[in-house]
Amino acid sequence: MRSAKPSVLLINRVYPPTKGASGRVLRDLAREMARAGWTVNILTTGTKTFTEKDGAITVKRVAAPAKPRGFFAYLVVLFKFYWALLREPRPDLVVTLTDPPFLVVLGRRFAKRRRCAHVHWCQDLYPDLFVPIGVKLPGFVLKWLGRVSRRSMNQSSKVIAVGRCMARYLAHTGVENNKISVVTNWPDLELVEQNNNTPPPKIKKHVPMAKPAQSLLRDDSPRFRVLYAGTIGRAHPMKAVLEAAEHLSIHPEIEFVFVGEGASHDRLAAERAKRGLENIKLMPFQPASHLKELMESGDVHLVSARDDTAGLLVPSKFYSAIAAARPTIYIGPAETEIGRVIRDYGCGAIIPQGDGKTLAQAILYFRNDPEAWFNAQQGAIAAATDFRPVKSILSIMKEAEHAINTRAV
Repeated sequence: MRSAKPSVLLINRVYPPTKGASGRVLRDLAREMARAGWTVNILTTGTKTFTEKDGAITVKRVAAPAKPRGFFAYLVVLFKFYWALLREPRPDLVVTLTDPPFLVVLGRRFAKRRRCAHVHWCQDLYPDLFVPIGVKLPGFVLKWLGRVSRRSMNQSSKVIAVGRCMARYLAHTGVENNKISVVTNWPDLELVEQNNNTPPPKIKKHVPMAKPAQSLLRDDSPRFRVLYAGTIGRAHPMKAVLEAAEHLSIHPEIEFVFVGEGASHDRLAAERAKRGLENIKLMPFQPASHLKELMESGDVHLVSARDDTAGLLVPSKFYSAIAAARPTIYIGPAETEIGRVIRDYGCGAIIPQGDGKTLAQAILYFRNDPEAWFNAQQGAIAAATDFRPVKSILSIMKEAEHAINTRAV
């Protein structure tokens, strides 16, 4: 066993202040490793090539586009990482995430060359996700990429899946069971109570004042906010949400609020104007200091995922919803990590993809039935107690230490 604290190289295209869920959880892990005495280096991208410090963490950035467009743009990022890795000294461990795709292959080559341990933290699964998100590649190329990816995973020390559905999919598609561990993602630390003695999140006082449907049209009726906070990617369709907003346009006290920016939000704004949906509001990304207030302003949170992405990703915004003690309406495949948590804890509802009418009914259900809302809110609090950031972070560190010690034997 080792006596000195290990060194680790963590690789991902996104790292704060660049926005992105994978960068956020990566920084949380890196900071905890640094606090534990590890020597932590990050390889990521930026507007130019330079090195900076994030506390005790060394962050090495290579110049790359902020928002790569298309498969070949991501290949450019991979090549930039490759040249940067040629100059990297040997760490005890390299950890790869999945942005850009096939970072696992690059990480495996680096680990073999430097004779160090390798853990792959699988946030998204490629090339499998290419088809759902509309990246068109010849079938033989996809098959070859899939074989290369799975071979690299099997040669790594450990593959960390962010959901049980992903673990099952990996095992079904060629990754050895003994290589796979499940560690879920976690919410923004700003949403988590740091003191275990502090009371649970405050409940919005207007919720128990929900009134029968016939009285909802009063002008002084409190707003009921349906919140979607985060990126709207091609794996997160909005068809059902737009249809639900149309169905609920006769209820002026119900509003849909989308927080984020980018091309998908621009398309959403265009659809809002086209359909005349005044009950949809758009907000830019909010600073971390406003995050807790923002997330708790939602009466229910929306999470969306395409049916054909089951096992390929787990939207991390779900964990922020339960950390804010709010019910989640999940529009997507039921047999996934999120679907299972919602069923196990009763913290929301699961709606079939594309079914705007059923989504509207679910929103009205939580709006009009205070007991149903409070039951789901209690379920969210229970789920948040079990899915704690410190639990996941320490689990990853334990897997990392085991990988290093096993490699050293």
